[in-house]
Amino acid sequence: MNQVTSLRPHFYMFGKSTELALRFCPQSMFLSIATEISPTSWILSFLAAFVIGLSKAGIKGIAIINVTFMAIAFEAKQSTGIVLPLLVVADIFAVIYYNRHTQWKYVAQFLPWMILGILLGSWFGMDLPEQAFKICMAIIIFLTVAFIVWWDQKKVKNVPSHWAFASGVGTLAGFTTMVGNLAGPISNIYFLAMRLPKNHFIGTAAWLFLIINVFKLPFHFFIWNTITEETLLFDLKLIPGIIVGFILGIKIVKLIDEDFFRKMILVLTALGAVIILFK
Repeated sequence: MNQVTSLRPHFYMFGKSTELALRFCPQSMFLSIATEISPTSWILSFLAAFVIGLSKAGIKGIAIINVTFMAIAFEAKQSTGIVLPLLVVADIFAVIYYNRHTQWKYVAQFLPWMILGILLGSWFGMDLPEQAFKICMAIIIFLTVAFIVWWDQKKVKNVPSHWAFASGVGTLAGFTTMVGNLAGPISNIYFLAMRLPKNHFIGTAAWLFLIINVFKLPFHFFIWNTITEETLLFDLKLIPGIIVGFILGIKIVKLIDEDFFRKMILVLTALGAVIILFK
């Protein structure tokens, strides 16, 4: 049973009134009128916020963990509306700290295709079979990580320059971020392929995802109805977790050299695919 016991609304109605209320109050709205959240869900939510802070500070590849924690605490679609404002807050921290390292050329190449993917995800994502989506995502990530590992072993120094690479990866990243806040592994692959140094990688991703996550907000407010006043108040209480994670993440990133950073991202991205497949 779901850890949150109050996701369904307490209508205090009878007969057809209750039936109508349930019909016109979609499942994605149930959290917005919740009054109680279980201790387990609070713990999972705070841990998710902490992981978001770590990830945005530069420990890339672990963001799937926060998605998993939130999906356990709440239903999958509801959790996307809770996570998104937290991501925006963490993106702002990352932009402030890493702004000087941003490589705008790569933002310009990737951003339009991510927006296209978001639009496709907002249209088709609501009816997408979840299991099929997870299997496809995991396979794509595994194959691409394997290709990059092979590429590194061959000591290839060239980076993909054809527009089809940015368009394909960008569209997929946009679609997955709209459906399940899962663009991290896909975007990691793009920046790894571009061979961006550690700080350039983090700074460029910070601005890219701030723009993208702000762009997604209206869809969650007005189309999917997963963000409400109550979910925002809930998110506000989780911000300390983001701050702690972000500060710790910065300290860890400073200790990591460039070669280890690249290998770490590859390993964590592959592990993220495993989690996507089995969560």
